[in-house]
Amino acid sequence: MTIDNYADYDGVALADLVARKEVTPLELVDAAIERIEKHNPALNAVVHKGYEDARAWAKGDLPDGPFRGVPFLVKDLGVKVKGWPATAGSHYLRDYVADEDSILATRYRQAGVVFVGRTNTPEYGITGTTESARLGPCRNPWNTEHISGGSSGGAAAAVAAGIVPMAHASDGLGSIRIPAACCGLVGLKTTRARNPDSGEDGERAMGFSVDHVVTRTVRDSAAMLDATCAPEPDSPYPPLPYERPFVEELTRSPGKLKIAYSAETPRGADIHPENQAALEKTVTLLRELGHEVVEQGLGVDYRTLYRAQGAVSASNFAAGMLEREEMLGRPPEEHELEPLTWRALNAGRKITGAQAFWGWRTLRRLSRQIIHNLLPYDAYLCPVMGTPPPKIGHIDPVNLDPKEVDKRQAEVFPFTPPFNFTGQPSLSLPLWWSADDLPLGMMFTGRFGDEATLLRLAAQLEEARPWIGRKPPVWN
Repeated sequence: MTIDNYADYDGVALADLVARKEVTPLELVDAAIERIEKHNPALNAVVHKGYEDARAWAKGDLPDGPFRGVPFLVKDLGVKVKGWPATAGSHYLRDYVADEDSILATRYRQAGVVFVGRTNTPEYGITGTTESARLGPCRNPWNTEHISGGSSGGAAAAVAAGIVPMAHASDGLGSIRIPAACCGLVGLKTTRARNPDSGEDGERAMGFSVDHVVTRTVRDSAAMLDATCAPEPDSPYPPLPYERPFVEELTRSPGKLKIAYSAETPRGADIHPENQAALEKTVTLLRELGHEVVEQGLGVDYRTLYRAQGAVSASNFAAGMLEREEMLGRPPEEHELEPLTWRALNAGRKITGAQAFWGWRTLRRLSRQIIHNLLPYDAYLCPVMGTPPPKIGHIDPVNLDPKEVDKRQAEVFPFTPPFNFTGQPSLSLPLWWSADDLPLGMMFTGRFGDEATLLRLAAQLEEARPWIGRKPPVWN
């Protein structure tokens, strides 16, 4: 290997080079740093540069994990890294520095990766685009006029540009799958409680949000899940069983699967023709691979579903803000929050306990209905997004009226949230590109706890329609 072709390797391959002593962890870290300095002015993907810490860590005695020596980035939301900022993209938390590693950060370190920085995120991860007053817009390596998705947009932009082979991401309403779709990556939202929640379950919006990674290859996603998904000793949630290491699933045939598909949206509107065409091409591809594919929607009352989610999310956000107020010793002032965030906080403050628990009870009932309706199927297929990635500013949480942000997000991101409510694993794959050469991700959702089937199917699709050879204009 030469540093010039560093970005051509995924994480598993880079770790193999380290193990064979063909490259050192420090050389890999310096390669990542070189690319941050080269591409970040155009992308704004990395918002905290931990170069000194990274080089010190790379020179030390790294754990002998599956990704020993591989450079890695951590999203500036949720997972804490000791001594690094944890701003959640907000002016309110601008001075907050983490005093410890989250358990997931510890597990990433045990896997052998080297943290080199933190990535851009919208304020509190609220929007599907990474544009904030605090951190500024993150741009897409395929076209820097367009969004990289959210809320893990910085992670996705960095991986897509070849800065690192994979990066931490989190998903509360689509925040792994949407950036993966925008940037041409693999993005797996794991089953609820598959990965540790760092003891911060309250911040996870009653189980909506999970952490994993965005990657360029399916095997990196599977290998990192193997490294992080051990049960937490003090967790009140039972460990989810699985038959074998997830990496081993990639070598197994998925068999003939029965797959449902739909382009139904909560508002009943049609999606963009290119996204519809990509869905239809995916159906054709699956049938060519021998799967049974039938058209079937979720069969749920979307209006009630999202009313319930709104009550749960808003009240949970207001409760989280109370904890932040206690931590900082003061409440936020209006100028420290974006209009969308300020509205969410005030709405949450007005919700009664009875209304919040109506939302939670209703979500549980409707989630059970969705799962029941999909029981006959091994997987459910739909697009990740309703349109190709829009331009920066189309969904602008800083300057647009919140109601307009709502309207535009509903058009662009109609598909991902239900599977945060149900807790099912859900996976974005970069199978197609638009006429303007922007990625069009397809989403496959599995049964609760069944990442294995999704990963076997993903490996089959990666082989049938490989995407690794496609590189964005901002690359390496």
